[in-house]
Amino acid sequence: MGYYNSTETKTNKKGYFASSFTGLIAGALLVGVILPSVTDGEVGSATTASTNQAVSGLQTTSTVVTSDVTKIVEETSSAVVGVSNLQVAQQNPFASQTGDQKESQEAGVGSGVIYKKDGDMAYIVTNNHVVEGAQDVMVTLADGTELDAEVLGTDIWTDLAVLKVPGESIETVAEFGDSSVLQAGEPVIAIGNPLGLQFSGSVTTGVISGTERLVPLDINQDGTEDWQSEVLQTDAAISPGNSGGALINAQGQLIGINSMKISQDAVEGIGLAIPINTAIPVISDLEAEGAVHRPSMGVSILDLAEVPAQYRMSQLNLPSEIEGGIVVQSVVEGSGAASAGMEPYDVIVELDGKSVNSVLELRQYLYNETEVGDTLKVKAYRNGELQNFELTLTENN
Repeated sequence: MGYYNSTETKTNKKGYFASSFTGLIAGALLVGVILPSVTDGEVGSATTASTNQAVSGLQTTSTVVTSDVTKIVEETSSAVVGVSNLQVAQQNPFASQTGDQKESQEAGVGSGVIYKKDGDMAYIVTNNHVVEGAQDVMVTLADGTELDAEVLGTDIWTDLAVLKVPGESIETVAEFGDSSVLQAGEPVIAIGNPLGLQFSGSVTTGVISGTERLVPLDINQDGTEDWQSEVLQTDAAISPGNSGGALINAQGQLIGINSMKISQDAVEGIGLAIPINTAIPVISDLEAEGAVHRPSMGVSILDLAEVPAQYRMSQLNLPSEIEGGIVVQSVVEGSGAASAGMEPYDVIVELDGKSVNSVLELRQYLYNETEVGDTLKVKAYRNGELQNFELTLTENN
């Protein structure tokens, strides 16, 4: 994906003119057939042309072309902003020893989308990784206005963050669409700041290539898959700096937050975005409370697959046929698991009647299927005996 290709008789003359005129008409008809999108306005296009006479005698034609895409971009692009991550620079050894040697510098630039204006304040959604580690955050509007932003909350699991800025100079707010009704082949528009603010407001177009794609994430960078993020796949170009920007449908509605891109030499035309239906509840929690409230059992856990085979028999006393599950390493005092009587070395194999074979499956079930306060039915092996537990889920702190 690109970031940035002899003598003639009068009778002969008449015949030549006639054939040329006929060819001109045929050519015009051929253009009308081959290029219906221009002449028939297939995508709502319209042109306004004017001819100017140059000093040299040559003519230039000025054409203003409008289409569904240009109209949508005109109406929505001002809702897409630049988001600069400012971090404290290292001490300058040449700075005055009596002066303040600490100063913020730009550590990275991404994009964001203004989704709400309330009173004198406006609210922006972006990616967690765009503002991660920031000492300060600066938002740059489409007209170049710079605003200091307050980070209201971030969520590493969905890669989302919410910012608040003064709203006096903000007029355009994105309208949420419905990502659940998207279909493969549906046209979309991506707006953002690839490679930084020098390319702010860049527009790329494409289609929805696929929905409900699952992308593995290694949250703590330990080489183990911690989560699978459900994303939209598009062939609209999404490059570094587009993160946090808008993916917009043909109605001009925000249906995704651009987040990740598969960057491999052999891969072209694969951009990924967080579906807006997934993002909305996270945005609401981050705006209101600064965090996402997810249920917790109150245990620290480990994949059974990470336990050497000899210890499964000698310490866990597991039946030989048990190959998948989650080992409880410790139980938090006062948690739902502790109240239910769970102990270290219990091996969880089932939640609410559904088998679970890994930490990833357990997290996905808890975070997607349950809520804080729910009662969870757990089956776990203890010293080779299958036991049943019922515990109340508490908030994950």
